[in-house]
Amino acid sequence: MAKKRFPRDLERILRFHGHLCGGIILGYRAARIGLKLLRTGRAIDEEIVAIVENDSCAVDAVQVLTGCTFGKGNLFFRDYGKHVYTFAVRPTGRAVRVCRKPGPRLSVEEQLTASADDLFWIEETVIDVPEPARIYDTVVCERCSEPVMETRTRQRGGRTLCIPCARHRGASDRPSVKDGPCSPSPAGA
Repeated sequence: MAKKRFPRDLERILRFHGHLCGGIILGYRAARIGLKLLRTGRAIDEEIVAIVENDSCAVDAVQVLTGCTFGKGNLFFRDYGKHVYTFAVRPTGRAVRVCRKPGPRLSVEEQLTASADDLFWIEETVIDVPEPARIYDTVVCERCSEPVMETRTRQRGGRTLCIPCARHRGASDRPSVKDGPCSPSPAGA
């Protein structure tokens, strides 16, 4: 049996993600809709923002098509458990919100061929876009000795600690794996 051919952009997503599933198709369709209505292509840097309201396979499709990533600071995760995807242009905030409509679970083929209006509620809007990514100073946690972004530290007992160490109760010495949550230092360190 011959392998089914998909559009080139979907093939790129499948190579990145590793398998074909309904979530990938939802993210693929949502991202294509967002980019089309915003009249833009894939982000080169941080000019496009994607806000995703779930952590499903669909987000991989959003990343590949839009160029939005956590590392660039233009992919934002809101843990709402909803297939809702908002795509916006910096600095104007012009945006498209794409929300999966309720209904029966569709096959991959049905999702690929259904009209956008059958699959999603689509709203063009304007949002307050999150600030572009900033690079912060790195400091050393005074408990585990691991480098940590300065803005992700907590002050406890006059000491600067990473979040996991600040949550740790008990001994003030360096934690071990069994103490968690920080990793031990490399052998010989």
